[in-house]
Amino acid sequence: MENSPGAEGREGCLTVAVRLPVRVVVVVLVLPVRVVWDLLVSGVEALWRGVVVPVGRVLVVVPFGWLYGLVLTPLGHAISWVYRVVLTPMGRGVGWLLWAVFVWPWVTLWRYVAAPVLRYGLVVPAVWLYRHLLAPLAVLLLVVPAVWLHRTVLAPLGRAALVVLREIGAALGHAWRIGGFVSRAVGRGLKWLVWNLAGRPLRWAYATLLAPVGHWVRDAVL
Repeated sequence: MENSPGAEGREGCLTVAVRLPVRVVVVVLVLPVRVVWDLLVSGVEALWRGVVVPVGRVLVVVPFGWLYGLVLTPLGHAISWVYRVVLTPMGRGVGWLLWAVFVWPWVTLWRYVAAPVLRYGLVVPAVWLYRHLLAPLAVLLLVVPAVWLHRTVLAPLGRAALVVLREIGAALGHAWRIGGFVSRAVGRGLKWLVWNLAGRPLRWAYATLLAPVGHWVRDAVL
């Protein structure tokens, strides 16, 4: 009954009805986010390569290498020697004494007294009660109603929700790709605008004015 032709037809109609409005709304919402995201990623990459990496290398890597080689390594060797020669034998003797005084009596009491009492006085009756009474009662009161609820209500709702989520995911992917195209177009437009407003005039000024003046100063004055 779950895979009947009527159910497949209803899912197809729901897919067609949901797809177009969801994609339009998602494109409108995701397009500005994608453009801003690409600009932020480009700026962060430039900041990381130009500022954070060189400063981190100067402030962290070089001092840490010096500290590790001249301070931490000799200190670690000294601590290892003290631990191996002094603390390890002392710790073994103290550990044996603590085991004999505090741990061994409780282990013996648990193994030969408490464990048998708990097993035959509590665990065995509890297992018998669960197997012969609680498990059949739970099946009757919980499993049967849950199976009916799943087949009658949750499965149809899950299929409908799956269709809607699938279309939303497809719309998000489509909108993200459109946003990438628009972002690249905006980047090319900004590059062209900066070049024509700043780069080209500066290049013309350098080639037409600054270079001849510099050559004249170099040849005639200096």
